[in-house]
Amino acid sequence: MERCEECGFDPADLRPPQMVVALRSFGRRYRVPLTRGLPGEDLDAIVRSAPAGGWSALEYAGHVGHLFRTFDDRVRCALAGEDPDEPVVDWEAWVAAASPSLEREAAAGDLADAANGLATTLDELNGTEWELPTLTGKGREVPVVELATIAVHEGSHHLLDMGRVLRAARGR
Repeated sequence: MERCEECGFDPADLRPPQMVVALRSFGRRYRVPLTRGLPGEDLDAIVRSAPAGGWSALEYAGHVGHLFRTFDDRVRCALAGEDPDEPVVDWEAWVAAASPSLEREAAAGDLADAANGLATTLDELNGTEWELPTLTGKGREVPVVELATIAVHEGSHHLLDMGRVLRAARGR
């Protein structure tokens, strides 16, 4: 994985202990934009507002929570020497199906639980387990350490995406 020019994420800056800390931080970092609106605004409408062809802030949060749960399952499968039930995940279809039922508080709580779950699973790995093979959401085989790096990048990058969508929804 290379440095992301769009969000500035650099995988060279992370080691497994920092990945665990970063994952644990996402619950708090996503909760704020989903639960604290500006005075007088309809926050439900703001977080559901999506640009043409894009996702809303609420959908990004739902996606990130789903991604963290999926990756936690992938790490557990790697530890058990099993293949995941769904080798390739259709993230777009999941968001489309989940979107109507997403609620701000529930999405924030689910993302925090999923982030903490993945962080706990990773925190319990020994040195060699970080190198076990697993699958990305696209079905590509990678070591667990790379999957964890992808999770931290996705969490970071989608916070940037959420900020952009929220600024646009607020006319900024």
